[in-house]
Amino acid sequence: MCRQLALAGFSCLGMSCTAPRPALVVTNPDPSVKIPAIEKAVREKNRSVVPQLIKDLESDDPAVRFYANHALQKLTGENFGFRYFGSDHEREAAAEKWRQWLAGRPAEGRGERLATQPIADP
Repeated sequence: MCRQLALAGFSCLGMSCTAPRPALVVTNPDPSVKIPAIEKAVREKNRSVVPQLIKDLESDDPAVRFYANHALQKLTGENFGFRYFGSDHEREAAAEKWRQWLAGRPAEGRGERLATQPIADP
């Protein structure tokens, strides 16, 4: 029995024994999941994530703000002067412009319901 357990342990060394990768969703609070999900959404031109990206402009994590801003520009062609490294006041003013822009969009074009669905890996 001990030998079988040892062999099972050694066979695991030859294979990749890692925890399963979480689904790529932009709503995940973990930047190591959120940022790849944002990048994938941009590659796939998935505009359903726009509402979450606008929320992410308020993130405490500057990397999340950077990727959210970049994705919004790529997906919408808009900018509204947001700078991920700007002061709290500057970022809030630009984020408010994004929120107003979103509020002016047709509800069916926003895709809020779809933004929390996993983005399938290729």
